[in-house]
Amino acid sequence: MLKLRLKRNGRKKQPSYRLVVMPVNSRRNGRSIDQVGYYDTMTKKYYLNIIKITTWLEKGVKPTQTVYNLLKKANVIED
Repeated sequence: MLKLRLKRNGRKKQPSYRLVVMPVNSRRNGRSIDQVGYYDTMTKKYYLNIIKITTWLEKGVKPTQTVYNLLKKANVIED
């Protein structure tokens, strides 16, 4: 099963995250299948490739709760 989740990168005490598609049983910073965006927690900026995200969601990829909240905030997913 695949998940749409955050992969941490950045420096110590300055995290930023990539929004990636990964298998459920892989590590947080393991090999990802596709990168579909990023989120910087320090500046609250994010970029989402909406076309890729919607195609992955149509294929049955489930977002994690945090990613779901980001997508909802960006009006990609409607409640």
